[in-house]
Amino acid sequence: MPPARPAQKSLQHRTIASAVAEELRRRIVDGEFKSGFQLRQDALATEFGVSRIPVREALMQLEAEGLVKILPHRGAIVSELSMEEVQELFELRALLEPRLLKASAKHLTATDYERLSQILQEYSSELRAKHVRRWGELNTEFHNLLYQHAGQPRSQAIVSGLLQECDRHTRLQLSLTGGMERAEVEHAELVRLCADGKISAACTLLKAHIEGVSRSLRKYFEGHTKVD
Repeated sequence: MPPARPAQKSLQHRTIASAVAEELRRRIVDGEFKSGFQLRQDALATEFGVSRIPVREALMQLEAEGLVKILPHRGAIVSELSMEEVQELFELRALLEPRLLKASAKHLTATDYERLSQILQEYSSELRAKHVRRWGELNTEFHNLLYQHAGQPRSQAIVSGLLQECDRHTRLQLSLTGGMERAEVEHAELVRLCADGKISAACTLLKAHIEGVSRSLRKYFEGHTKVD
């Protein structure tokens, strides 16, 4: 583990768990903790001068953000964060999802719109409550619901897989780049455009929405990753 940094000051005026999470997040994003690095609760508790409970809570928060994976018998390890992977995933989404929306939107039913509205309400509530784990799940359900009537099962299967792979990136984007308000506004506008029959405009917005998430992630990591 890299040399200990004084952490006591950063623990003041904040909860211990969130302060530990913030410092670990910084080290991961700055590249001090590389992909696959094992985060040992006892060592971290000793370094920060706290019990293992807030450390465990901090690691769970980072897992929800996609920065850490908690594995059976191995504990917490730093997740792989590849900007090349992010770019490829979101480029594929930007190509396929507007096509699916174009084919599906005109077939959305009143029941579909009711569920979309429920998702938007829950999404807003979970964002305000900072329940990070639910953000990606709701985002995936929202997008899949929009495309369900496309009649293109192979493309839909591919996009469903891409959405699952992008889940942690979506949570990261919302957590770290202040993308919460934009996501709310753009999702609501997508539904409105589809309901108004403005399918072409909805597809244009969807492509811009996906590309915006990719761009904000890339910008964030370029600004926070150290260059060797």
